[in-house]
Amino acid sequence: MGELRKDYLLERWVYFSTGRGKRPRQFSELPVQAEVGQCVFCHGNESLTTPEIGRRGDAKKWSMRWFENKFPALVPEGDAVVRTDNRFYTFSSNFGHHEVVVETPEHSKQLADLTVREIAELFSVFSDRIRDLSRQENIAYVSVIKNHGPAAGTSIVHSHSQIFATSIIPSLVMEKVMAVRQFVECPYCAIIASEKDSTRRCFENDSWIAFAPYASRFNYEVWLFPKQHVKTLGELSSFDGVADVLKKVLLKLKELNCSYDFCLTYAPAGQDLHLHLEVLPRIATWGGLEVGTGVVINSVMPEDAARFYRGENDG
Repeated sequence: MGELRKDYLLERWVYFSTGRGKRPRQFSELPVQAEVGQCVFCHGNESLTTPEIGRRGDAKKWSMRWFENKFPALVPEGDAVVRTDNRFYTFSSNFGHHEVVVETPEHSKQLADLTVREIAELFSVFSDRIRDLSRQENIAYVSVIKNHGPAAGTSIVHSHSQIFATSIIPSLVMEKVMAVRQFVECPYCAIIASEKDSTRRCFENDSWIAFAPYASRFNYEVWLFPKQHVKTLGELSSFDGVADVLKKVLLKLKELNCSYDFCLTYAPAGQDLHLHLEVLPRIATWGGLEVGTGVVINSVMPEDAARFYRGENDG
């Protein structure tokens, strides 16, 4: 069991989980490159993971499966109640759930290689896990993230995502909620309307849009939004729209052969926040200015990034 601690003054939280040190190649620059048949996430090696929570498919053949992380950052143990001792020391146990979603049984495929239908199925899994984990005791928020590539923090090559169910609402999520409260109507809806016809628009279909944000932090950063104001994945009637746009984004990133993270943000219970997905390529390394001040230097203008995604500077 580990611990959750808050910064002395800032709304900044840190999970201390020493068991994570047992992960494969924790301090290596490269993820584990296991061969087909040796990889713990491959079909036929299901017994090498923690007990399966669920799967899509049948008992003999699965298309996706999920289970608790073998080296969890969060565990459903200890006291989840946050308390403060001696004025500046705020803490609790690292209470929560940490799951892995294996996105395909095929070792040679990454998320960009899956079909739109398969990516839509993945988001259906995300929606179900958010719903089910949100019902668990002491869970305030469920974060869905993906790390792809060595610079993004992945430790196993086989395509997978991760789910963190936490006892607190993440600070950045609450910062967005508080920012939205300053407006009478959803500012993200207005941003979508503005970016739809801007030089930063990358892709769109009937239900979703992707654009390079005006103040991008990362090279080739992209935000994906549903055009309809929805707060959670569960409010969507279909996941085909997000799957279609995300696949287009990932295929372009595949051309760059770069690492990336993505993170899904939705409205916490009782709050209003426009659902969105941020895709964050990890091409540049942040230095002292970024880490020490929060002010970022980005060498790629979002307008140029959007032209890349639209294919206007190909060839």
